[in-house]
Amino acid sequence: MRDPFEVLGVSRNASDDEIKNAYRALARKYHPDNYADNPLSDLAGEKMKEINEAYDEIVNMRKGGSSSAGSRTGTSSPSYAHIRTLISSNMLDEAQRKLDEFPTNSRDAEWYFLSGSVLYKRGWYSNAYSSFATAVNMDPNNEEYRQAFNNMQRHQRGGYSGPYRTGSNMGGSCNSCDFCSSLICADCCCECMGGDLISCC
Repeated sequence: MRDPFEVLGVSRNASDDEIKNAYRALARKYHPDNYADNPLSDLAGEKMKEINEAYDEIVNMRKGGSSSAGSRTGTSSPSYAHIRTLISSNMLDEAQRKLDEFPTNSRDAEWYFLSGSVLYKRGWYSNAYSSFATAVNMDPNNEEYRQAFNNMQRHQRGGYSGPYRTGSNMGGSCNSCDFCSSLICADCCCECMGGDLISCC
């Protein structure tokens, strides 16, 4: 494999934020969704794989240090750091695929928190609520998980009562209450991803 820093176009002395930003920019550029029905789709898929592997390798190299995600939660593993980046880049299918790779018996509180974050961004609020609740039950002292859970409770008390919102009714037809509550909840429960979730709601 090529030098991972070369793949991402950063120097070996780049900060964690610079590396994360470089990864996000490349991920957006080469994401397979951008090449649907395009003869370059296979090449884009290979490039995306190379980018993911390079980012994973760099994160693993630096796992002894304190990444921005790890310093805020105190629990992030290299795998979780990558999943957080995927979520903040709105690459939900890839984030879910990475989460699904974890064996059931190894899914800890952070796994359920990140799963809840994916579900929330998909609009499946009851499912997200359940995942956040599990995260809090497994690690009741984690402020990040508890804040996400509390804000989901406020979100539900604000009027949402359905089982979930599907992709078909998440288009541009949400009402102003849904929109505002989504922004508030995303801002609080997913601040760990740099606040990027707000722009995606």
